[in-house]
Amino acid sequence: MDVVLELGVAFLAGLITAVSPCALPVLPIVFAGAASGGRRRPYAIIAGVVVGFTGSLLAVAWLLRELHLPQDLLRNLSIALLFVVAATLIVPRVGEVLERPLARFSRRPGGDLGGGFVLGLALGLVFVPCGGLVLAAITTHAATLGGGERVAVAIAFALGTGLPMLAIAYGGRRAAGGLRSFRAHARELRAGLGALIAVVALLITFHVDRTLANVGNPFGSLDAQKSCTAQRDFSGRCVHETAKLADLGAAPNFVGITDWFNSKPLSLKQLRGKVVLVDFWTYSCINCLRTLPHLKAWWRDYRQAGLEIVGVHTPEFGFEAVPHNVGSATKQLGIGWPVALDPHHSTWYWPAEYLIDKRGHIRNEHFGEGEYDRTERLIRQLLGEPGPARAQLADMTPTGLITPETYLGYDHQLADYVGSQPVPDRTADYKAPKEVTQNGWALSGRWRLGPEHTTAGTDAELALHFHAADVYLVMGGRGRVGISVDGHELRTISVNGISRLYTVLTRPELLDAQLRLSFTPGVSVYSFTFG
Repeated sequence: MDVVLELGVAFLAGLITAVSPCALPVLPIVFAGAASGGRRRPYAIIAGVVVGFTGSLLAVAWLLRELHLPQDLLRNLSIALLFVVAATLIVPRVGEVLERPLARFSRRPGGDLGGGFVLGLALGLVFVPCGGLVLAAITTHAATLGGGERVAVAIAFALGTGLPMLAIAYGGRRAAGGLRSFRAHARELRAGLGALIAVVALLITFHVDRTLANVGNPFGSLDAQKSCTAQRDFSGRCVHETAKLADLGAAPNFVGITDWFNSKPLSLKQLRGKVVLVDFWTYSCINCLRTLPHLKAWWRDYRQAGLEIVGVHTPEFGFEAVPHNVGSATKQLGIGWPVALDPHHSTWYWPAEYLIDKRGHIRNEHFGEGEYDRTERLIRQLLGEPGPARAQLADMTPTGLITPETYLGYDHQLADYVGSQPVPDRTADYKAPKEVTQNGWALSGRWRLGPEHTTAGTDAELALHFHAADVYLVMGGRGRVGISVDGHELRTISVNGISRLYTVLTRPELLDAQLRLSFTPGVSVYSFTFG
């Protein structure tokens, strides 16, 4: 795409995003913040929005990844800043203390430009989840642009976002100026505006902005790939592919790769002249593992015709970033194609597949499981292979309503946990209810609750109420796990070797039941998945 066209599209996307439902939590703060200060305060607010938004898009994602910080750190920081700004309006003394060191950056002693800029900076950081998806999709099509041009695209989007907000800010300023009683009741009005900002910040804390981000998005087709890959439960399908081969531009090269298996280091330039299927996966993910029979069939049937498969292993848990574990899993799973280890998610995220033609252009993208027949037809089309498809494998993608993926470490906020009070990072005694509620889980006996996994102590048991045909559990350590369903003892699993996915239960049809697992000390559990 031409650079000028990229800038125009980015600017237009910013204009539309600024007035979309996604922006609704931010706009009242712009209106209120501009109404509570001097005539130049709206410019300071919007300058802060542009700087915060652009800078965070270009730098923060890289910084969080390199320092291994939580991905919500930026969002939490911005919410804290909004509460600080609200406090400056409600309690004038707080505002004076905050703006005193910032006044030196303004030619007007004691002015309100510093406070306005801080407010805008906080809004710019909050606004990233709203506009970031759109901008990421736009810059995906500009993969061949240089660094300076990418910055220009980011600035164009931020400016497009800032103009409507500036108009809203001046609307708040004029509305305040037109009120005869504004000066007489300035203190009360500032306090009311501060309360409004605090309320909106509280709503953002409870993810109202992220809910609205999914409503009325004017660039849904562009940000579909991000929204799909953000899903953790792939029991349903994420399907947005077109019915025929598209041309999505030049494929970016592999980055952040620390190790290669079954191959020397590869680049997409080296693979020119071949049809390349890039498969993003991780070895303890059941959704990824269910795709392997189809990948193996295509590798067998079309390798001689010019198909190359490259697996990019992107870990979900810490043990999946260990090269020895990935190498062992690759061998145990019988994977013969090149596998690249991307421990910091530098290239992409799973489960996803990209089909690249002989020129190095992306011609199809698919997220999640399924669509195997269609993918094989497109492979054959790019290879110029006549005749019908060769692989005749069943699609094992679940289609019914099943229990969602369940994580057993506190990093995931212990969703659906229904047992006694959890105690992070310490060995403690737990008690489970006699009957666990639908999709709920609970611990009993002694356990040590960790961020990624929970480790069994003495008399350790885990109860789960599931609805599925198949139950899988990621486990590590060494020991035994006893399995019972609805009070009937079934079998014992031996846990040893590298941490991996174990099949706990498999049935020919859906089952709604109470699962009880008993553990010997030292076994660690990470997450349940279902089929």
